[in-house]
Amino acid sequence: MFRPNKMMRYKTMRLLAATAAVMISFLMLYGATNLRAGAQNARSRSASQQKPAPRATPTPPASGAQKTTAAAPQDDDEEVVRVSTDLTNILFTAVDKEQHFITTLRREDVRVLEDGTPQNISIFQREADLPLSIAILIDTSDSQTEVLPEEKDAARAFLDAVMRPEKDQAAIITFTGKKTVEQKLTNNKASLRGAIDRVERGLSKENLARIEADEDLPSFKIDPTGFTNVWDTIYDTVDEVLSQTPERTRRAIILLSDGDDTHSHKKRRDAVNRAIKANTVIYSIGIRDENFPKGELQVNSLGKLSDETGGRAFFPRPVSALSSAFAQIEQELRSQYLIGYTPTNRTFNGAFRQVRIEAVDPELRKQKLRLLYRHGYYARSGGGAPSR
Repeated sequence: MFRPNKMMRYKTMRLLAATAAVMISFLMLYGATNLRAGAQNARSRSASQQKPAPRATPTPPASGAQKTTAAAPQDDDEEVVRVSTDLTNILFTAVDKEQHFITTLRREDVRVLEDGTPQNISIFQREADLPLSIAILIDTSDSQTEVLPEEKDAARAFLDAVMRPEKDQAAIITFTGKKTVEQKLTNNKASLRGAIDRVERGLSKENLARIEADEDLPSFKIDPTGFTNVWDTIYDTVDEVLSQTPERTRRAIILLSDGDDTHSHKKRRDAVNRAIKANTVIYSIGIRDENFPKGELQVNSLGKLSDETGGRAFFPRPVSALSSAFAQIEQELRSQYLIGYTPTNRTFNGAFRQVRIEAVDPELRKQKLRLLYRHGYYARSGGGAPSR
């Protein structure tokens, strides 16, 4: 029997070991290839079954009484934020029984009622530096002929004293049965003085000739200068002039007239309501030629006109006291308080709301303090109450 020697057994063992190594390597390579293919197939199946993630939808802003909207920036350094608010602002002046202005009031000294309901005061401050937009209305009808020079002198002195060209502006308007804008709103004192200098008796040449001939004046349609339209002039001045000024300005009319309206289409109530809606205070200076035979000084009507819009009425006697009336108006415009509150009534439907400001401090009540302010406002539809 053949028996392999030791060397042959050794070679055979090495051959078997090499063969086994090759087989193992082949099996490992085959398995790895199948695993990679399986993984790729699995990923492909997963990707094909997976849905794209939904895109985020911005949440709409919640609606409410107060809204803040950021406008698109106009450039890289400027961003404009606009805020609409339903805060109601009321300006008022306090005077004692001797007509001295009280400038030391505190928040706790007064209370505000809207339609009889107490309101929580959120703003209380002095307003001595607010820009002014003033329209001086001068009645040039025949009942003013003899007092017109004094009116012009007092108006010039007032503008010289009160106007700050860098902040304030004024307009000069005359009227009979028609109004004439002698000077539109301007901060130029020289232009305003020039407009006042041009003011003269308002009758047309034809009507002046008729008066000289002792003839009756014609109808309004033929010649309106023989009539006086007080309420129409106030209404149009607020509507066409003062309501066009910036919101944050103190709007005021100074009316020089006897208040004897003879032909307006508007009523006094219309003029008051238009002034309230535009936050315009009216100061009346009741004056007329005492020798003029027709009509009379309308003290009651002028008083109500001013009181309901937050102003005051003056009836200077003698005429030389005109300058004193203007001086008090000047001081009042610089001695006011601002009260702000958010109304408890959340319905903004354009309806009128009555406002009352009362002194609650006992010592102030003893002084018979008088508070001057507009008596209400129109709650704007869609939210928001008027400011100033």
